[in-house]
Amino acid sequence: MSWLGAASTVPPETTQQAIGYPTLFLLVLVGALVPVVPTGALVSGAAVVAFHRTAPFSLALVFVTAALAAFCGDIALYWLGRRGMTSKNGSRWLAAIRARAPEDRLAQAQEKLAGHGVAVLVLSRLVPAGRLPVMLACLVAEWPLRRFARGNLPACLAWAVTYQLIGILGGSLFPEPWEGVVAAVALTVLISLAPSVWRRVRGSSTA
Repeated sequence: MSWLGAASTVPPETTQQAIGYPTLFLLVLVGALVPVVPTGALVSGAAVVAFHRTAPFSLALVFVTAALAAFCGDIALYWLGRRGMTSKNGSRWLAAIRARAPEDRLAQAQEKLAGHGVAVLVLSRLVPAGRLPVMLACLVAEWPLRRFARGNLPACLAWAVTYQLIGILGGSLFPEPWEGVVAAVALTVLISLAPSVWRRVRGSSTA
């Protein structure tokens, strides 16, 4: 029964980290492949919890986990999209990318990609709903996977830093972690909704 005694001496925080970081990685990875998971809110919430922890390197682990998961998810989705571009019948992954990249936004992404190259990838990760139109523009321009990966790495790093800073801000404003999580998630949702609200307002004023 010595293993029971050893298990009882494991700090609860260590157990939470052993479960939490792989879960964060998996959710961000799935969110990159199927953009219905609010990955930004997940990273911000995890950053709040890490901010209130006394364990060292918690924030660094959140950053590395989120950036790596986002990068792996983007690379996997781009690879699947390239397979769809070369396939006679396309693929459901390519169809999903096209469905979230309207013609007007695709045209804008293609124009910006031609003028600014890799810098557009970084910006697309920071702008809500900007990632897939730029990814489709890269597919249409027949960027090889290696070139996309080189541009996508700093994009994922910048994305992870941005949403982690939102979480740190929420964690620093409130004494309780759950209050900081609520604030960070609310701010993330507002940021994600702002572009669509602005487009509707601009469309209404134009009409």
